[in-house]
Amino acid sequence: MKRYSVSQLEEQSKIILRAMGSSEADSVIISNVLIAAELRGISSHGMIRLRDYYGLWSAGRLNTAPKITIKHEAPGTALLDGDNSLGMLSGVKAMRLAIEKAAQCGTGWVSVSNSNHYGIAGYYSMMALSEDMIGISMTNANPLVSPTFSTSRMMGTNPIAVAIPASEEPPFVADFATTPIARGKLDIMASQGKSVPHGFVQDSVGIPSNDPSVITRGGSIVPLGSDYEHGSHKGYCLGAIVDIFSALLSGAGFGPFVMPQVSYLTPKEGAKALGHFFGAMRIDAFRPAEAFKSDMDHWIRTFRGATVAEGYDEVLIPGDPERRNTIINQQKGILLLETAKEAIRGICKEQSLKFILQ
Repeated sequence: MKRYSVSQLEEQSKIILRAMGSSEADSVIISNVLIAAELRGISSHGMIRLRDYYGLWSAGRLNTAPKITIKHEAPGTALLDGDNSLGMLSGVKAMRLAIEKAAQCGTGWVSVSNSNHYGIAGYYSMMALSEDMIGISMTNANPLVSPTFSTSRMMGTNPIAVAIPASEEPPFVADFATTPIARGKLDIMASQGKSVPHGFVQDSVGIPSNDPSVITRGGSIVPLGSDYEHGSHKGYCLGAIVDIFSALLSGAGFGPFVMPQVSYLTPKEGAKALGHFFGAMRIDAFRPAEAFKSDMDHWIRTFRGATVAEGYDEVLIPGDPERRNTIINQQKGILLLETAKEAIRGICKEQSLKFILQ
């Protein structure tokens, strides 16, 4: 594996996206989100996703020249139509709108329908930090997750991200799927010939499996908690909340009726594009922002000071690993997955595009 600069990855991403029909401005937005994932060490949502986006575009299932519009609006809320574009485009627009509404009303909430995969949820919630606001982002996704006590694939991994500013300490950034593992990580593990621990996936009849590719053969991901005895019903509840907020508030496809973002899933009759949900909360709408951020510093330092369990080095605050990864990757370059590199090479060869990731 080789390291590449942000500028190299951005140039390569833009070459492919422009060939797919994206404008220069849209290509920059999409590339920024993909590279943010790489910087934060979330390679499952980084450059390798160009393979999925290219597949959707090749199949005529992705609009790369969208007109994203506001379909409904109130002082503190709005609904956007993503026009079947990649979710980064409607996501950035929606989060900016939520921040604008929060500036006026104290809080702002924006839902999105008719969209596609939007990358890492944390990218959007973190947009609120510089405005002294709390940011919230969530999305539904491919129906690959079975509810507790089921083998039917009914929901996505349905991530939630919440970003909270502090004063002297780094921000609190929780960005997580409502399942034990994200679908993209399963793809990477399968391509590398690795197995997954039991409690992540099950086969088509509900027997726990350690094969990450089992979801391509009728298996499914299980909710966070793995089984009822370990609290999977709570993970199921979290995933259901994200599905309802993302899809039912916006009118997007919900649960099993989400248009799949991968080629090995066949859409159900009546399937629609997926949805997102974004929120921004102005801290000084509740109390002085500096006082809150000072208390956040105290909260973070208190939890960092928790007694460390035997075998571990420290107690982490949500966002710590990703922040540290960003510092390392900015200094040394981004270590690109070989599977991502080869997928990009294949796209460039097929489309006669310049391949710069030698």
